[in-house]
Order: sequence, then structure tokens, then C-alpha cells
Amino acid sequence: MFKKIFFIVAVAIASVNAKAQTADEVYNSYLDFNLARLEGRTGEALELGEQIMPNVAKLTDKARTSYYYSMGNLYENDKQSVKALPLYEKVVAAEPNYYVGQRALAYMYGKKVEELSKKLNASEGAEYKRLYDLYVAQVKKTLPHLEKAQACDPSPETLALIKSFYKFMKDEQSLKTLNARMAVMSKNCIDLLSDK
Repeated sequence: MFKKIFFIVAVAIASVNAKAQTADEVYNSYLDFNLARLEGRTGEALELGEQIMPNVAKLTDKARTSYYYSMGNLYENDKQSVKALPLYEKVVAAEPNYYVGQRALAYMYGKKVEELSKKLNASEGAEYKRLYDLYVAQVKKTLPHLEKAQACDPSPETLALIKSFYKFMKDEQSLKTLNARMAVMSKNCIDLLSDK
């Protein structure tokens, strides 16, 4: 009995030690992940990225933010939006001026807006009111990210979408101040993440 318990404890310790990586080992894995991603080896990049995830805290703050964006992008392109969304949220929280992350997050939130819009158009009565409130809340969640992306990388389509949301909500004040807000936001734009 004692040998059996000793064996189980030894195996458990060995498996924990096997998974625990030093900061240098995690960073080397991160470099391998980036190389696979840049060379278009998507499946391998996803696998390497998922191996990094349990030890991601050992990366520097900037490398971690870059990793989160890259993994989010890989997940999104692999039709795993549920996994991509929280990673994009971490990117925007860490680097709010990174407009590429803002646009990615706006796109993810926009999917929910589109979903709610279809349900809203097919509803009536109390259900319409409930869905309308959900729709407006989701639009309000999406707009700041769209505005930052538009401020840093203007697009007629994005601007039209922003304006249509404000018009739908009958928010004339936000429409009037849109250009001034975006002018301020445009002064602090980051288009590339550095991991150094």
C-alpha cells in the first residue's frame, strides 16, 4: 500500500514538473509559436499557442498582449469565436490604443449585434421590447471599439455603421460630438504590437 501511494505521489510531482516551465522556456515556445504563425503553419501555431496558455503569465506584459492578439486571431480564423473574444478583450484592456485589436473586438461584438438584429426584426410585443433593450446594450458595447478603429484607420463603411447605430438609438448628441471625439482618439494610435 505504501509503495502504491509513493508511486502515485511521484507520478503527480513528475507531471507537475513536466508542465512547469521557466520564463525562458515559455519565451522560446512563444518564439516558435510566432514563427509557425508567420510561416502559415496554422495548425501547428494553434497547438503551440495552446501549450503556452497555462504559462502565459511568465511572458513579459508586451509579449503576453501580442500573444493574446495572435491567438485570438488564430481562433477567429479557425471559427472559434468563443475562444477569440476573451483574448481580444485582454488585448484591448492591456493596450487600448491598439486599434487593430479594437476593430477585432468590435467585429466580435458586432456579430452579436447582427444576431440580435435578426431576432428583433422577427419579434413583436413584449419580446420586441426585451430584444430591443439587449440590442441597444450590445450596440453601446460595440460603439467605443468601432470609434477607436475609425479614428485610427478611417473607413467609410465603419463610419456609416457608427452613424447608423446612433441614428437608430436617436442619440443626436453622440452624433454631433463624434468627429471631435474621434479627433482626440486619433492622436494615440498603435498599429503594431511590440513584444519588447
